[in-house]
Amino acid sequence: MKGRLLTPLALAGALAALALPATGAGKWTVPGKGFGHGVGMSQWGAFGLAKNGRPYKKILRHYYSGVRVGRASTRSVRVLLTTGLGSMRFTNARKACGKSLKPSRSYAFRIAGGGVELNRSSGRRIKKCGNEGAASGGAVRFSGVGAYRGKLIGRNVGGSLYAINKVGMEPYVQGVIPNEVPASWPGQALRSQAVAARSYALATRLNGNGYDLYDDTRSQVYGGRASETAATNRAARRTAGQVIKAGGKTATAFFFSTSGGETENSEFVFAEPRSYLKAVKDPADRRSPVHRWKVRFSNSEMESKLAGLFSGNLKRIRVLKTGRSPRIVRAKVVGSNGSTKVSGDTLRFRLGLRSTWARFRKR
Repeated sequence: MKGRLLTPLALAGALAALALPATGAGKWTVPGKGFGHGVGMSQWGAFGLAKNGRPYKKILRHYYSGVRVGRASTRSVRVLLTTGLGSMRFTNARKACGKSLKPSRSYAFRIAGGGVELNRSSGRRIKKCGNEGAASGGAVRFSGVGAYRGKLIGRNVGGSLYAINKVGMEPYVQGVIPNEVPASWPGQALRSQAVAARSYALATRLNGNGYDLYDDTRSQVYGGRASETAATNRAARRTAGQVIKAGGKTATAFFFSTSGGETENSEFVFAEPRSYLKAVKDPADRRSPVHRWKVRFSNSEMESKLAGLFSGNLKRIRVLKTGRSPRIVRAKVVGSNGSTKVSGDTLRFRLGLRSTWARFRKR
């Protein structure tokens, strides 16, 4: 999802990275809190609230100020799976380009002139499909990629194929939830994620070349039929059609992994203030394994990672402005011969930190 860099499913790798010792003598200590941009719903906070008995609608209203849970009208979305293909092989399809197919057999969409054609696996053409071909039949298996409900589409864009999944909103949400949070989490937390995912998808649809959403963190992570679980499908069904609304419109339900105890106003992260994306206290987030964290760097590592932001020797990093939470909005990288003002995100990405809620101590 836009702005959300890592989810609870990535924590194992992140914790391993945090545990790695810095090379050389440790000269800088960087304590911090949280994991992600900090705006909207903390997924680990939702987990903690659900564990404490909070129902999903109250969880949503905790993180999204002044919203109500309403109904969505959009019935399907088109998700971009991959691009730049010369052909797309698939199985388990019953129909494509108006032709009946045998699910057990392999077929392919291929570029043909200015359009797409449907071929047998042998390469023999079955039919010209126009600018795009669509295969359907339960869960079509896109060879080497995965199985997808709805329609698997091959679209000719500039002489190569875009693979697109046109899928109903509810099957789409079913394919998102288990890729954003663990399926073993409490049902109320999974329902919160279902409503947030549905809301985010509808509020951030793109005007792409034949597609509305990406299948990765540029939108939100979507794995199709193969990634679904019984628990997450149940959460999708029990919240079917529900979104959060603000001012009569579907709200952009940003979410992220771990708040560190407080979320952040949207204007300090995404530049745009939104009435429902305000900082809130988040004590239930303490269950996250990266609620607090600490990393260490040698002085040479810090100077290498921040090269170009100071001249001379790196002396200190001074926090100039924070948001409503202690997250850094602006800081100054101070060198013995020259300094630079930078954003909190610049420090976060240069140093590989979990969030902008950090401080810098040189020893």
